[in-house]
This record gives sequence, structure tokens and C-alpha cells, in this order.
Amino acid sequence: MAEAYIFDAVRTPRGKGKSSGALHEITALSLATQALQAVRDRNALDTSKVDDVVFGCVSPVGEQGGDITRTAVINADYAESVAGVQINRFCASGLEAVNMAAAKVMSGEAGMAIGGGVESMSRVPMGSDGNAWATDPSVAMKSYFVPQGISADLIATKYGFSRDDVDAFAVESQKRAARAWAEGRFSRSIVAVKDQMGATILAHDEHMRPDASMQSLGGLEPSFKAQGEMMPGFNSVILQRYPEVEEVRHVHHAGNSSGIVDGAAAILIGTKEMGEALGLKARARIRGMASIGSEPSIMLTGPEKVTAKLLAKLGMSKNDIDLWELNEAFASVVLRWMQALELDPAKVNVNGGAIAMGHPLGATGAMILSTVLDELERTGKATALATLCVGAGMGTATVIERV
Repeated sequence: MAEAYIFDAVRTPRGKGKSSGALHEITALSLATQALQAVRDRNALDTSKVDDVVFGCVSPVGEQGGDITRTAVINADYAESVAGVQINRFCASGLEAVNMAAAKVMSGEAGMAIGGGVESMSRVPMGSDGNAWATDPSVAMKSYFVPQGISADLIATKYGFSRDDVDAFAVESQKRAARAWAEGRFSRSIVAVKDQMGATILAHDEHMRPDASMQSLGGLEPSFKAQGEMMPGFNSVILQRYPEVEEVRHVHHAGNSSGIVDGAAAILIGTKEMGEALGLKARARIRGMASIGSEPSIMLTGPEKVTAKLLAKLGMSKNDIDLWELNEAFASVVLRWMQALELDPAKVNVNGGAIAMGHPLGATGAMILSTVLDELERTGKATALATLCVGAGMGTATVIERV
């Protein structure tokens, strides 16, 4: 098996996923195109040497539909020989795309590939593609389907996280993201989004609320209480699956959950030999990757299971990991992961996460891998693990080592 190396990683800033957001006028195709062009131009890349591009996209319908990756490859003026494929593992799609690109390199199928993702949530709303799991009673009933927000609130209830706990985590995410931007920690990876005339539309994550405080968050109403408590509501469904829990306490709201945003990311991966032939310097080696299924009703506990699976597969322990990155889908997800693995919070999401900067579904996995790679280089640390919780009960993870 060949080893897979990361040669470059780029991401767009994240724009608010609403009609008033800075990126609303920019299509998903344009976001993906600009990410691919940045990889090419930053590395003077001979694109004929890229065998395949794998992008995540969670709502692949309308202008995000078809095989948006291949369309973006064409639109970015890559060599005609470069293939492209769109994949969907819900929130982990961007990281799964990177893992698939790396697997192609490791297996010998590709000498060089690009993994990443794109999502324009302002133009193609979340859920636009439908979901049989939520709407077909034959599967919804036997798997105790509930919306993710109910699952997040159950995690908080079951594992003892209060409203103050999740709000405090959210405030810290905002502070860390603001500090990272102020200190230029994202500058190596950020590629400003431009319009058709070449004017810069957005160069900074737009969703951030650096002035967030316990007081301001305390005034927000729980987002999922009505869904849970209506009769019959989703609380009654999930309590059938978890009868040991007396009631679900609703603690999540817009301020301690991931933001709805637009964005794209791309990571260039190849063999050492291909990199040398193209004059590229490797930044990191992909040590390994894994995915796993987990209980679908509580849904968001997959990260602890896939982390354990991947570390065992690699013969590593948590002490071998210098930095940890978990997508902040909801505050309780990260708090439970740290609790289960007994992780040091000072090593987790050190530059903030999706609560502060947002979660463009198909791209986030590649974005957090890029963020943690930059931080390894900034601090001189060696290893990092990136992971995400996934809808329907799954987890995906990747370990990288700086070179």
C-alpha cells in the first residue's frame, strides 16, 4: 500500500446561510470551482496529474444536483481527464470525501486526488433532497427516528450537561474563533470568494458572534422544545428507546448549535513520488481513517466510537494525539465526546468550531481537517485526529501526522 500525503488544503470563508448572507449570490458550483482553482493556482498544479476529485454535498438537488464535482472540475478548467464524484455521508461528507481520495492514493488507483466538499445552504436549504428515514414509517418507527436537535438534547440530559454547560462551551467556541482570526491562524488556508467580475465578496467567516456571552445566550429559547413536547411529540419517541431517562431537558438553541452557512473546501492528496515529480512539498501524512455506525435515535454519539475504532486500528492511544477536532454540531456532542474519552479541553477545537463559524454540511469535514493541519504547523505539534458525528447514527474520523 502506498502512503497518502496532504500537499495543500484550502477553504472558503463561511457565509451566513440565508438570503442576506454574503455568499447567497454565489452558487455552489462557483464555490466548488473557486476552491479547485485555488488548489491549482497555489501549487502551479499540472491538473492532468490529478486522477479524481471527490466532493461531499449533502443536498445534491437543483443547482447542487447531478454530479456537482465533475461539473466543478470542468468549470475550473482542469484537464479533461480528471474525473469527479459527489458523495453523501451527511455531516461527515467532506471528511469522507478526503478519506476516499486518500484511499484511492493508498490503493494505487490514483497518484493524486482531491477530496473536499461544498454546500450552499442559503440557496439549497437543508433537507431539500428528502429523507426516507424520516418519512417512511417502516424504518422511522423501528429505529425511533427523531430530529437531530432532540438527540442532542437527550445527550445533554443523559450525560448530565446543563444549559449553563452547553452555553459556556458555545461562548468559548466564539472566543477561540475570534482569537484565531485576530492572530491570522486561518490565513494559510482561507481563499476569498469572488464574484464574476473578480471582486472580493467575502474574505472572513461571517457567522461569528465574538460578543456572545452567558447573558446573551441565556435569553434564547430552546430550539427543539416544541418538537419534543407536542402531543404526541418526539420526546415520547426517544424516551421509549431510552426509558432510563425520566424526561428530555431542552438546552440547545441557535447560539450553542452549529450555524447554517455556505462554503467549500479542497485538499490535495497524493503519493510522495507524485509530489516530488510535481515539485510539491508534503505537509502531512494520512495515518488512517475509519467510519462506524452507532445507535440511530441518539444519533450523535458516533465520534467516541469511531475514535476508539481508529486508534485501535492504528495501534495508538489518546496520548499519541496532540490535537483533537470534532465538528460542533451541537455543544453536547463535543462535551460528551470529551467526557467519554477523558480528553483535555485545551487540546480540543483550539480555534473554535461550527458553533462560531458555521457548518456547511458537505464541506465541514474537509474544513476541520484543514484547520487542524494549520494548527499542527503553527504549534510544531505532530499528530491530530479529526472526526464528526453523522445523521442516522454514524461517525467518521481521520488521523494525520505532520511531516
